[in-house]
Amino acid sequence: MVYDLSVELIHATVQLEQPLGDGTRTVGTGFLIQSLSPDGQPHTVLVTANHVLSKMPGAEARIGYRIENADGSWTYAPQTLKIRDAAGHELWTHHPSRDVAAIAITAPDEFAKAAIPLTWLADDQTFASLQVGAGDEMMALGFPRGLAANRAGFPILRAGRVASYPIAPAKVFPTFLLDFSVFPGNSGGPVFMADNSRRRVGATEAQPAQFIAGLLTQQVELNNERLEIGIVTQAKYIRETIGLVENPYAPVTTASNEVVTGAKAASAEEAVSPDW
Repeated sequence: MVYDLSVELIHATVQLEQPLGDGTRTVGTGFLIQSLSPDGQPHTVLVTANHVLSKMPGAEARIGYRIENADGSWTYAPQTLKIRDAAGHELWTHHPSRDVAAIAITAPDEFAKAAIPLTWLADDQTFASLQVGAGDEMMALGFPRGLAANRAGFPILRAGRVASYPIAPAKVFPTFLLDFSVFPGNSGGPVFMADNSRRRVGATEAQPAQFIAGLLTQQVELNNERLEIGIVTQAKYIRETIGLVENPYAPVTTASNEVVTGAKAASAEEAVSPDW
């Protein structure tokens, strides 16, 4: 199957927002994955950083769906997403040791079709077979400071290079660094590779390297100065979090928190911007 992961993920990436009641809103990024419900039926799961949802104080958020019109234009049409019950309990699932959250949702048909297959999430073998490492370019989608690419609400696509070594296995290196300017609102956005020229080990012809490497969760700071380095949580933990949505007792990997030598890792917190 031939596909353009950049375009596929643009369609699957959504803005998450919650009005704060004072004319501002808090904003983060999420993306949709197609998985299987406990009864074996396909369903849509929203993935984001756990801190994006946990720092939204209200019971309902808005998920930024987009509708394609007959003339080829697009309309931004956000819908309500319930994230807490009447008692204030969280309705999403989060990984026990990483900043990853997932929640099963009912999406409009077009968005359900746009959800990315679970198999497009990387694992340790993905990095090894494609010889992915320091210096390789990856791309990221998000809504920096709540800004969209246009009125239709599409995410902004940006790129950076892998800035740490090694980046696998994920159990030992649960995160990796990306040379990339991080802004509030980027949190929860997918980080991915779409390199059509890369060759798998042992392959006689080029095999497209198209996979989701992880999601953006933090930024690196030194003496309260942003170093324009993003911290990406490995896709392995996205897989595990989605697994917990389907089975709360599913096994997960216990990964220790990493400390960036000489600096600190600060959450790329959600943006607070005018409620347009």
